[in-house]
Amino acid sequence: MTRRDELAANLAAVELRIVSACAEASRDRDEITLIVITKTYPASDVELLAELGVTDVGENRHPEAQLKMEALLAMEANPSKTLPRCHFVGGLQTNKTNAVTRYADVVHSVDRLKLVNALERGAAAASRTVTCLVQVGLSEDAGRSGAPAADVLAIAEAIDAAEHLILGGVMAVAPLGADAQTAFGELRSVSLAVRERFPDASMISAGMSGDLEEAVKAGATHLRIGRSVLGERPLLG
Repeated sequence: MTRRDELAANLAAVELRIVSACAEASRDRDEITLIVITKTYPASDVELLAELGVTDVGENRHPEAQLKMEALLAMEANPSKTLPRCHFVGGLQTNKTNAVTRYADVVHSVDRLKLVNALERGAAAASRTVTCLVQVGLSEDAGRSGAPAADVLAIAEAIDAAEHLILGGVMAVAPLGADAQTAFGELRSVSLAVRERFPDASMISAGMSGDLEEAVKAGATHLRIGRSVLGERPLLG
Protein backbone atom coordinates (compact mmCIF):
# COMPACT_ATOMS: atom_id res chain seq x y z
CA MET A 1 0.00 0.00 0.00
CA THR A 2 1.37 3.40 -0.95
CA ARG A 3 1.33 6.33 1.47
CA ARG A 4 -1.38 7.92 -0.67
CA ASP A 5 -3.50 4.76 -0.42
CA GLU A 6 -2.96 4.65 3.34
CA LEU A 7 -4.05 8.26 3.79
CA ALA A 8 -7.05 7.74 1.52
CA ALA A 9 -8.18 4.73 3.55
CA ASN A 10 -7.74 6.58 6.84
CA LEU A 11 -9.62 9.61 5.55
CA ALA A 12 -12.48 7.38 4.43
CA ALA A 13 -12.68 5.80 7.89
CA VAL A 14 -12.70 9.20 9.60
CA GLU A 15 -15.31 10.46 7.15
CA LEU A 16 -17.54 7.51 8.05
CA ARG A 17 -17.20 8.37 11.74
CA ILE A 18 -18.11 12.01 11.08
CA VAL A 19 -21.12 11.09 8.93
CA SER A 20 -22.34 8.63 11.57
CA ALA A 21 -21.88 11.18 14.36
CA CYS A 22 -23.79 13.80 12.34
CA ALA A 23 -26.64 11.38 11.75
CA GLU A 24 -26.77 10.53 15.46
CA ALA A 25 -26.86 14.24 16.33
CA SER A 26 -29.35 15.14 13.56
CA ARG A 27 -26.80 17.46 11.96
CA ASP A 28 -25.77 17.99 8.34
CA ARG A 29 -22.30 16.78 7.36
CA ASP A 30 -21.74 20.12 5.64
CA GLU A 31 -21.71 21.82 9.06
CA ILE A 32 -18.39 20.16 9.92
CA THR A 33 -14.90 21.11 8.72
CA LEU A 34 -12.19 18.48 9.08
CA ILE A 35 -8.78 19.90 9.99
CA VAL A 36 -6.05 17.28 9.61
CA ILE A 37 -3.31 17.94 12.17
CA THR A 38 -0.03 17.29 10.37
CA LYS A 39 2.52 18.07 13.09
CA THR A 40 5.70 15.94 12.86
CA TYR A 41 4.70 14.74 9.37
CA PRO A 42 6.39 15.98 6.19
CA ALA A 43 5.13 18.48 3.65
CA SER A 44 4.79 15.58 1.21
CA ASP A 45 1.96 14.20 3.35
CA VAL A 46 0.20 17.56 3.26
CA GLU A 47 0.50 17.60 -0.52
CA LEU A 48 -1.01 14.11 -0.70
CA LEU A 49 -3.83 15.17 1.61
CA ALA A 50 -4.55 18.15 -0.64
CA GLU A 51 -4.72 15.82 -3.65
CA LEU A 52 -7.22 13.71 -1.70
CA GLY A 53 -9.47 16.72 -1.11
CA VAL A 54 -8.37 17.93 2.34
CA THR A 55 -8.81 21.70 2.45
CA ASP A 56 -7.61 22.43 5.99
CA VAL A 57 -4.49 21.32 7.85
CA GLY A 58 -3.26 22.18 11.33
CA GLU A 59 0.11 22.68 12.96
CA ASN A 60 0.98 23.38 16.58
CA ARG A 61 4.66 24.30 16.59
CA HIS A 62 6.69 27.08 15.10
CA PRO A 63 9.10 26.93 13.25
CA GLU A 64 8.08 23.45 12.03
CA ALA A 65 4.85 24.92 10.69
CA GLN A 66 6.66 27.75 8.93
CA LEU A 67 9.17 25.45 7.25
CA LYS A 68 6.41 23.14 6.09
CA MET A 69 4.26 25.94 4.71
CA GLU A 70 7.25 27.39 2.87
CA ALA A 71 7.90 24.00 1.30
CA LEU A 72 4.29 23.85 0.18
CA LEU A 73 4.26 27.25 -1.48
CA ALA A 74 5.67 25.62 -4.61
CA MET A 75 2.29 23.92 -4.96
CA GLU A 76 0.68 27.26 -5.76
CA ALA A 77 2.80 27.54 -8.89
CA ASN A 78 0.93 24.53 -10.26
CA PRO A 79 -2.57 25.66 -11.26
CA SER A 80 -3.93 22.16 -10.65
CA LYS A 81 -3.06 22.28 -6.96
CA THR A 82 -4.42 24.40 -4.12
CA LEU A 83 -2.57 25.07 -0.89
CA PRO A 84 -4.73 24.01 2.09
CA ARG A 85 -5.73 26.55 4.70
CA CYS A 86 -3.28 26.52 7.60
CA HIS A 87 -4.63 26.43 11.15
CA PHE A 88 -2.22 27.10 14.02
CA VAL A 89 -3.62 25.15 16.96
CA GLY A 90 -0.82 25.12 19.55
CA GLY A 91 0.19 27.41 22.36
CA LEU A 92 1.67 30.61 21.02
CA GLN A 93 4.22 32.99 22.51
CA THR A 94 3.92 36.67 21.66
CA ASN A 95 7.43 36.75 20.20
CA LYS A 96 6.36 34.20 17.56
CA THR A 97 3.26 36.04 16.33
CA ASN A 98 5.01 38.05 13.60
CA ALA A 99 6.16 34.82 11.98
CA VAL A 100 2.94 32.85 12.56
CA THR A 101 0.70 35.53 11.05
CA ARG A 102 2.66 35.29 7.80
CA TYR A 103 1.43 31.77 7.07
CA ALA A 104 -1.47 30.89 9.39
CA ASP A 105 -4.97 31.58 8.13
CA VAL A 106 -6.58 30.70 11.47
CA VAL A 107 -5.10 30.81 14.99
CA HIS A 108 -7.08 28.64 17.43
CA SER A 109 -5.13 29.32 20.61
CA VAL A 110 -5.79 32.95 21.57
CA ASP A 111 -6.03 32.90 25.35
CA ARG A 112 -4.98 36.38 26.56
CA LEU A 113 -5.28 40.02 25.61
CA LYS A 114 -1.52 40.46 25.20
CA LEU A 115 -1.58 37.81 22.48
CA VAL A 116 -4.41 39.59 20.66
CA ASN A 117 -2.33 42.76 20.47
CA ALA A 118 0.71 40.87 19.21
CA LEU A 119 -1.31 39.05 16.56
CA GLU A 120 -2.78 42.34 15.34
CA ARG A 121 0.69 43.83 14.98
CA GLY A 122 1.93 40.76 13.12
CA ALA A 123 -1.05 40.58 10.79
CA ALA A 124 -0.79 44.30 10.03
CA ALA A 125 2.93 43.98 9.25
CA ALA A 126 2.19 41.06 6.92
CA SER A 127 -0.76 42.89 5.30
CA ARG A 128 -2.96 39.88 6.06
CA THR A 129 -6.22 39.18 7.82
CA VAL A 130 -6.14 36.29 10.30
CA THR A 131 -9.13 34.54 11.84
CA CYS A 132 -8.75 33.99 15.59
CA LEU A 133 -10.50 31.70 18.06
CA VAL A 134 -10.56 32.21 21.80
CA GLN A 135 -9.14 29.13 23.50
CA VAL A 136 -11.28 28.34 26.52
CA GLY A 137 -9.88 26.69 29.63
CA LEU A 138 -12.57 24.27 30.74
CA SER A 139 -13.48 24.01 34.42
CA GLU A 140 -12.03 20.54 35.03
CA ASP A 141 -8.85 21.34 33.16
CA ALA A 142 -5.76 21.73 35.34
CA GLY A 143 -3.12 20.94 32.76
CA ARG A 144 -4.16 22.55 29.48
CA SER A 145 -4.03 26.12 28.25
CA GLY A 146 -7.01 28.38 27.80
CA ALA A 147 -8.64 31.53 29.08
CA PRO A 148 -10.98 31.31 32.07
CA ALA A 149 -14.61 31.50 30.98
CA ALA A 150 -14.93 34.86 32.74
CA ASP A 151 -12.23 36.34 30.46
CA VAL A 152 -13.47 34.97 27.15
CA LEU A 153 -15.79 37.82 26.23
CA ALA A 154 -13.13 40.49 26.84
CA ILE A 155 -10.69 38.61 24.59
CA ALA A 156 -13.40 38.20 21.96
CA GLU A 157 -14.12 41.92 22.06
CA ALA A 158 -10.43 42.72 21.58
CA ILE A 159 -10.19 40.41 18.56
CA ASP A 160 -13.32 41.90 17.04
CA ALA A 161 -11.96 45.41 17.49
CA ALA A 162 -8.62 44.61 15.81
CA GLU A 163 -8.39 45.79 12.22
CA HIS A 164 -6.52 42.78 10.85
CA LEU A 165 -8.15 40.03 12.93
CA ILE A 166 -11.50 38.30 12.52
CA LEU A 167 -13.28 36.76 15.49
CA GLY A 168 -14.11 33.23 14.42
CA GLY A 169 -15.40 31.70 17.65
CA VAL A 170 -14.02 29.45 20.38
CA MET A 171 -11.79 26.43 20.83
CA ALA A 172 -11.04 23.96 23.60
CA VAL A 173 -9.40 20.62 24.29
CA ALA A 174 -11.22 18.14 26.50
CA PRO A 175 -9.40 17.83 29.85
CA LEU A 176 -7.44 14.63 30.35
CA GLY A 177 -9.51 12.06 32.20
CA ALA A 178 -12.69 14.13 32.05
CA ASP A 179 -15.93 13.24 30.32
CA ALA A 180 -15.60 14.71 26.83
CA GLN A 181 -19.34 15.16 26.37
CA THR A 182 -19.57 17.27 29.53
CA ALA A 183 -16.48 19.28 28.60
CA PHE A 184 -17.71 20.06 25.10
CA GLY A 185 -21.13 20.94 26.49
CA GLU A 186 -19.40 23.57 28.61
CA LEU A 187 -17.62 24.88 25.53
CA ARG A 188 -20.93 25.11 23.69
CA SER A 189 -22.34 27.22 26.51
CA VAL A 190 -19.38 29.60 26.24
CA SER A 191 -19.88 29.74 22.48
CA LEU A 192 -23.53 30.70 22.90
CA ALA A 193 -22.53 33.51 25.25
CA VAL A 194 -20.01 34.83 22.73
CA ARG A 195 -22.55 34.63 19.91
CA GLU A 196 -25.05 36.70 21.87
CA ARG A 197 -22.59 39.57 21.46
CA PHE A 198 -20.99 38.50 18.16
CA PRO A 199 -23.50 36.47 16.09
CA ASP A 200 -21.00 35.69 13.32
CA ALA A 201 -18.49 34.06 15.71
CA SER A 202 -19.96 30.63 15.03
CA MET A 203 -16.87 28.43 14.94
CA ILE A 204 -16.53 25.80 17.67
CA SER A 205 -13.18 24.01 17.36
CA ALA A 206 -13.36 20.81 19.40
CA GLY A 207 -12.79 17.10 19.06
CA MET A 208 -9.78 15.00 18.20
CA SER A 209 -9.26 11.39 17.14
CA GLY A 210 -10.52 9.95 20.42
CA ASP A 211 -13.57 12.14 20.99
CA LEU A 212 -14.82 13.49 17.67
CA GLU A 213 -18.26 11.92 18.15
CA GLU A 214 -18.79 13.73 21.45
CA ALA A 215 -17.65 16.98 19.85
CA VAL A 216 -20.13 16.65 16.98
CA LYS A 217 -22.95 15.98 19.43
CA ALA A 218 -22.01 19.13 21.35
CA GLY A 219 -22.10 21.33 18.26
CA ALA A 220 -18.48 21.41 17.07
CA THR A 221 -18.02 22.96 13.64
CA HIS A 222 -14.30 22.16 13.27
CA LEU A 223 -12.65 18.86 14.21
CA ARG A 224 -8.87 18.61 14.73
CA ILE A 225 -7.92 15.08 13.69
CA GLY A 226 -4.34 13.84 13.47
CA ARG A 227 -3.62 10.25 14.49
CA SER A 228 -6.70 8.72 12.87
CA VAL A 229 -5.66 10.11 9.48
CA LEU A 230 -1.85 10.10 9.57
CA GLY A 231 -1.20 7.22 11.93
CA GLU A 232 0.77 7.07 15.15
CA ARG A 233 3.37 9.81 15.29
CA PRO A 234 7.01 8.76 15.30
CA LEU A 235 8.87 9.06 18.56
CA LEU A 236 11.02 12.15 18.58
CA GLY A 237 14.61 11.74 19.66
